[in-house]
Amino acid sequence: MVEPYDIFEYDVLIVGAGGAGLRAAISAKEAGCSVGVICKSLLGKAHTVMAEGGVAAALANMSSPDGAKEPDGWEVHFVDTMKGGAFLNNWRTVEIFTKEAPERVLELEQYGAVFDRTPEGAIAQRPFGGHKYRRLNHVGDRTGLELIRTLQDKAVGTGMNVHMEVTLTKLLLNDGRVVGAFGYYRETGKLVVFKAKAVVLATGGWGRMYRFTSNSWEGTGDGLMMAYEAGAELLDMEMIQFHPTGMIWPPSMRGILVTEGVRGEGGFLKNKNGERFMFNEDYTPALYKGQFAEEPEEGLRWLEDKKNNRRPPELLPRDVVSRAVYREVQAGRGCEHGGVYLDVTHRGAGYILKKLPSMHEQFHALGNLDITKEPMEVYPTVHYTMGGVRVSPEECATTVPGLYAAGEVAAGLHGANRLGGNSLSDIMVFGKRAGDAAAAFAKTQNSHGTIDESQIETELNTLLDPLTATEGENPYAIHQELQEEMQKNCMIAKTEEGLTHCLETIISLQGRAKRLKMSGGRIFNPGWHAARDVRFMLRTSEVITRCALLRKESRGAQWRIDYDHLDNEYWGKHNLISQKDGDAVKIEARLLDPLPPHLKVLFEETK
Repeated sequence: MVEPYDIFEYDVLIVGAGGAGLRAAISAKEAGCSVGVICKSLLGKAHTVMAEGGVAAALANMSSPDGAKEPDGWEVHFVDTMKGGAFLNNWRTVEIFTKEAPERVLELEQYGAVFDRTPEGAIAQRPFGGHKYRRLNHVGDRTGLELIRTLQDKAVGTGMNVHMEVTLTKLLLNDGRVVGAFGYYRETGKLVVFKAKAVVLATGGWGRMYRFTSNSWEGTGDGLMMAYEAGAELLDMEMIQFHPTGMIWPPSMRGILVTEGVRGEGGFLKNKNGERFMFNEDYTPALYKGQFAEEPEEGLRWLEDKKNNRRPPELLPRDVVSRAVYREVQAGRGCEHGGVYLDVTHRGAGYILKKLPSMHEQFHALGNLDITKEPMEVYPTVHYTMGGVRVSPEECATTVPGLYAAGEVAAGLHGANRLGGNSLSDIMVFGKRAGDAAAAFAKTQNSHGTIDESQIETELNTLLDPLTATEGENPYAIHQELQEEMQKNCMIAKTEEGLTHCLETIISLQGRAKRLKMSGGRIFNPGWHAARDVRFMLRTSEVITRCALLRKESRGAQWRIDYDHLDNEYWGKHNLISQKDGDAVKIEARLLDPLPPHLKVLFEETK
């Protein structure tokens, strides 16, 4: 007999209240559906606010000093995104994305977003890594905050219902279709069930299994694992993005992100000798040879006049820059605390305070560091997940009927590496599409479906076991061991030996996690929450590690130093699909759909 629980009914249930979830809520409400939005934390506290540099969309607003417009367009953005993702992207997803991103940005402006402006009054755009032209529409260095503020105001105005500080742990199924979700209130531990005709997952990423990460405490892979347990397919889970400029010093800021906008506004990466090491030609892949400045003066000239397109190599894609930072440190040329220097002081205090006000304030408040006078010490930090739930490009539908996913939790757009700024346009383009599709599906359903209480009972026993156990493991201790192992053996540079050791450790920790013990009750008990989180993180880590072992090549974020080459004959033509097979993880290499002629020709036209 299951204990009493609260129950709510909606046409569309949206799990997550970042940009993707809010944009989905707007679409579903405008389609006439009742909508419930679930926050693990508080409304407005989403990782969307961390995307500070800008939202990528080819508006082509920027001109060179002679007045000529930069010839940007969706076609160039498409090529840049496919190249940045090392051609592991779903081409149809990228086509939709690059075509619709400008419309979503202009729509955001209509909702009330306040962008920086060019002298002519158009939305201002800045350069970013891997983008051929200035394409990031921005609000200083707080674009994500402005986006979440704007979407939140719009979504609340539509009349959505919000349930804050609720953790969901299981999707409920009826005849193979998703009919709702089960979880509890974080404050009291009281149970709650949400019945829904369609569910949209917008739960973000899962970086908390690493020691150094820009992700906050919510990023434990709940949405990913709920989809996996429900039978959804996962895609390219080995592709974890390491942002090249996470703070490594002072300790109070370790892992905190330094926006790519710092480099977009002219910040230089230097080693302990004061050398701009990104000019080392060994750090530039053949794909980008000749597209970036090859000597410092050339890069400085671009910062001043932006006439030619020879940008500083600090603006190469994130996977390239992260590997360069790692190699520089490994070669003994790192700074005192094990990273490299990111220096923007040469741009002057006035320029920095105008273009990077949030960065200046953040570093002064958290690290007593004045970035107008001294460089930052940075090292790659776990930031984003290109892999995730496999969805259809048009509808964001998973392989489970009634279940949709958008944003970071969904895979396909970014391939092996995400270009900076593509995340914010991603959540708006596919948040809208997921909301539209979920609403359309909900309208075809005559009822909410039947809730099977045996599914609730099974999950409830999992949740309560640590509180009733007389002996067992501490979930915090297991989490710490997992973080150390993933940081050491499944980080930037991977090897067969390291990944095998990592997988063995994860399997051992999973066994220990079956016997967790936490004192106290459900009320105000973070240790109890951690017990469920750590199980999700362990399974997610297992899938990541198994996929990294199977892909025997280096592509984008997957860097196997024992297979330090691109294998285009096989791995360049295959994604990795992970599925639940009883208690085991089943992984298969599945052939990519080839580029159609109308898109293949773009690579010739944009050379």
